[in-house]
Amino acid sequence: MDVRFSTDPRGFRSMSTEDLRKSFLIENLFVPGEIPMVYSDIDRSITGSAVPASAPLKLLGTKKEMAAEYFAERREIGVINIGAEGIVNVDGKEYPMAYKDALYIGKGVKEIVFGSRASDKPAMFYFVSYPAHKEFPTTHAKFSDAEPVRLGSLKDSNKRTIYKYIHPNGIKSCQLVMGLTELEEGSVWNTMPPHTHQRRSEVYMYFNIDPSAMVVHFMGQPEETRHVVMRNRQAILNPSWSIHAGAGTQNYTFIWAMGGENQVFDDMDGVAVKELG
Repeated sequence: MDVRFSTDPRGFRSMSTEDLRKSFLIENLFVPGEIPMVYSDIDRSITGSAVPASAPLKLLGTKKEMAAEYFAERREIGVINIGAEGIVNVDGKEYPMAYKDALYIGKGVKEIVFGSRASDKPAMFYFVSYPAHKEFPTTHAKFSDAEPVRLGSLKDSNKRTIYKYIHPNGIKSCQLVMGLTELEEGSVWNTMPPHTHQRRSEVYMYFNIDPSAMVVHFMGQPEETRHVVMRNRQAILNPSWSIHAGAGTQNYTFIWAMGGENQVFDDMDGVAVKELG
């Protein structure tokens, strides 16, 4: 497991492009037959993926980073499948996972195994985990059942639909909030105008990006922003004091996951475009 340490706004100002990428960007996700993970000191999140190709993959806890006998001993997990049909086995119960289906796994689950329906067309599971102090039941959500919120306009190049899975009015959790956003063709901006939320951090994972395209992800304090160039199926860690917004050379999809003190989706401090620097 890769361990990352963040910085404060003052230290952020002096970071080079390479420093930013090493601290916040997660590039090595979705490796067939492996479960790469990044442990961050930002709200102690764990971000990872599982691509079970030739055999199922079991999610294990670690003694060094987690001091846990099993992964969900003191954690909850949000999982979204961005590949072919798969299965997640949770303590002996199987949950079928179609494309863009989600699964919430609660604290106390001892065994989690990721599988694919067909080895030549593997599932691609993306997951984000935060510490949990209360148990909530493992719950599956089909993409078709997710709560859609339509925002933006083609005039502003940000017409998009937000699908909420894990949130106070949907799948209940201890602190995790998770969903995905799809931009329509002709729209490239996400989370613009931007915002910050001091009471929780956020992780973005961008996908459905053409190999010839890219997304420029903006972060930092509103008055002094930085950017990170991102490619398909890469994720980025966003501290609570940082904005998180992006613009692509084409439309794309991204998964967002939040953890921290408050789960209220609208608990955010908006930033006007004219205030950005």
